[in-house]
Amino acid sequence: MTVLAKIFASYYKQKAQIFLSFLFIITGCSSTRYQSEINGYTMGTTYTIKIITDYNLDVSILSAKVDSILNYFNSQMSTWDPESEISKFNSNQEDTTFSLSSEFYTVLLEAENISKTTNGAFDITVFDLMSLWGFGPEPRSGHPKNDEIKEVLSNTGWSKLVLKSGTIKKLNPKTKLDLNAIAKGYAVDLLHEKIYNLGYKDIFVEIGGEVKCSGKNKLQRDWVVGLENPDMAYNDIIGTISLNNSAMATSGNYRNFIDKNGEILGHTVDPRIGKPILSNVLSSTVISSSCMKADAWATALMVMNFKEGKNKIDANPDLEAIWILSDDRGNQHIEKTSGINFKKL
Repeated sequence: MTVLAKIFASYYKQKAQIFLSFLFIITGCSSTRYQSEINGYTMGTTYTIKIITDYNLDVSILSAKVDSILNYFNSQMSTWDPESEISKFNSNQEDTTFSLSSEFYTVLLEAENISKTTNGAFDITVFDLMSLWGFGPEPRSGHPKNDEIKEVLSNTGWSKLVLKSGTIKKLNPKTKLDLNAIAKGYAVDLLHEKIYNLGYKDIFVEIGGEVKCSGKNKLQRDWVVGLENPDMAYNDIIGTISLNNSAMATSGNYRNFIDKNGEILGHTVDPRIGKPILSNVLSSTVISSSCMKADAWATALMVMNFKEGKNKIDANPDLEAIWILSDDRGNQHIEKTSGINFKKL
């Protein structure tokens, strides 16, 4: 298991799993298209890469490149690696300025932008806050006390970071970064970009249900993914989403929870109040040109109520979203923006 795999395997798993399935429909295509696959394990979950070509592709060399990219990614954003960039930053309690790799800086800039846009519903400084509620590597029993929450909140907040010209500085020496709600999406983007730049155009990259695709699938149709039912009593797909040169990420509470003194708490902690939220939003799925952006926004929509989240999505032309909501009787219903190609099953 890789270092970053341990993070997501033992740490709170931020994202709802999407079942991925292609719709194999008989077509009258005369040309032969071959689908090559690379599969593996990273970040506590599986990954799949599909590449469509007009010839049989030997993926052995490409598979090695994928491993190299993921290993490089781990060296930047793994909190389990004491020598990673993020670990060095988190362990430092001085007001020194850190120089960052271009990839790490890209993630932090996007995180800062989304934090501002969502009024703090999305925040990457929640490392200690998530651990306090038992979503970290060390188990906890019982609810944290109010004074514990207050103390951790004093060290939390995206405004306690200063980003400038490829560097980062913490204004509070105890502030720690947690990129779990954005890093996996960026890894998807990074893999897709590297493979695309090698000359392949029909590409599908997926890590733990977060997806970015381009071109067409083997049958020369849009790539199609299935959206899982958030009801834990079922294990089925409630609908499909067609993707056309876009990325998609889903977040939800239904698979990740802790039982505190008999109370079920979702894994979504509101960084503004320091507590898990009670919400009728069961899951949120975001479509964007960037999987990093979709990843972070899917998390933010779980923190915001539906109306607030819908207003934010409508104001951003690069975002589409679909929500699975629960009414007072526990019945599900779906809300979505107009640009999503969703088919309910």
